[in-house]
Amino acid sequence: MQDSVKVLLADDHKIFLDGLEELLSKEGGFLVVGKASSGRETLDLLSTCKPDIVVMDISMPDVNGIEATKIIVKNYPDVKVLALSMHLDKGMISGVLQAGARGYILKECSVDEFVRGIKAVTDGQVYLTPKVAAIVLDDYLALKEGNAQAAEHKLTPREMQVLKLLVKGEHTKSIASKLSISKSTVDTHRRNIMEKLDCNNMADLTRYVLREGLIDLDDE
Repeated sequence: MQDSVKVLLADDHKIFLDGLEELLSKEGGFLVVGKASSGRETLDLLSTCKPDIVVMDISMPDVNGIEATKIIVKNYPDVKVLALSMHLDKGMISGVLQAGARGYILKECSVDEFVRGIKAVTDGQVYLTPKVAAIVLDDYLALKEGNAQAAEHKLTPREMQVLKLLVKGEHTKSIASKLSISKSTVDTHRRNIMEKLDCNNMADLTRYVLREGLIDLDDE
């Protein structure tokens, strides 16, 4: 059993817990070292069970799965947490991932996916069931777009024009000619852009623009 993955199962439905235990015992390569029906019981068992991974239901009494995950990540950094929930809820997903869970799968998943998720998280990877991954990606893209819009709102329309030309590699003289402004005005705009976007040099500025998707470099 030395090579078996030690699993602590946490869910407030006993019949579901028993089903998961039976599933893992049949699969092989896993050892269920504990079962908990509440967040508090999960935390109490950790020191004695010493699991490699906690399969954590989010909606549990006493201490919910999100709060329990925070405590586990803080006090037991070597123990991984895989969230297992029936809820495809954006708030729950972001909450438990921000708390430190390394994966999130749905209770509707297949046995193969359940096992795959445990193995991936135990190995230090992140595992998200496809429906969850789609929500996380949508949130990321919305955040990136929001960051770009927020940055854009810091800059005046003229500063946006100067920024685009700067990142495309245009020199001060060329920018001044294209925008029909003086070179000193271009330099002033450059300083203001750097200050507003908290960048120290052109390398920082270019990385910022690419990271936040602030402008379309292919747009003429």
